[in-house]
Amino acid sequence: MRLAWHASGTYDAKSKTGGSNGATMRFKPESTDGANAGLDIMRDIVAPIKEKFPDVSLADIWTYAGKMSIEESGGPKIQFSFGRGDDETGKNCPENGRLPDAAKGAQHLRDVFYRMGFDDRAIVALSGGHNLGSCHTDRSGFSGPWTTNPLKFDNEYYINLVEKEWIEKKWDGPFQYTDKATGKLMMLPTDIALMKDEKFKVIVEEYAKDKDSFFKDFAKYFSQLLHLGCEEAMKAKK
Repeated sequence: MRLAWHASGTYDAKSKTGGSNGATMRFKPESTDGANAGLDIMRDIVAPIKEKFPDVSLADIWTYAGKMSIEESGGPKIQFSFGRGDDETGKNCPENGRLPDAAKGAQHLRDVFYRMGFDDRAIVALSGGHNLGSCHTDRSGFSGPWTTNPLKFDNEYYINLVEKEWIEKKWDGPFQYTDKATGKLMMLPTDIALMKDEKFKVIVEEYAKDKDSFFKDFAKYFSQLLHLGCEEAMKAKK
């Protein structure tokens, strides 16, 4: 899911640049963006799919893999369309720094997501991608899972934000939070920012109580994310 998210999350609604079309993360400078650290591993993992199905673009493979990671781990069905293309060079790479910086706060999240055309509800819903997976020190620099089952997509991320007490983790890595009770779970500064901001907090609390509401919104916004900037390429393929 992270590969699909980061390939798509560079979109700029004003300049109509960035997004998943082109699979530009293969090229510099996008491949060197710190937010994309470790994603070369995932690109290599899905590369054999391109070899087996050469008529399908890498851009479609990356984003479709993200859709399927959600669905196969128990999440909602994600509407998806094929038709993205692959660029031959990195001339269309967006500048580095468009993706969320996990060390920052609420205003940074708004700057990043508003640039793509999203609103506050979408910010909180798409943050729910943290229901899956873990952070690794050799990639993002952070460490640990957000939930007790990182392979299950549900609304535990929000429940943990609401119900657990989060304290600073004492370690040699970057600033992050750990749950006071067990020290086994983690939250990033951008996660805790959702609880510190009153507008975000209301939505977090809603999703913690109502998984169906979260699933509905996540399916909507994640599909939109995967298709940002792809409309013209898809029309041309039809």
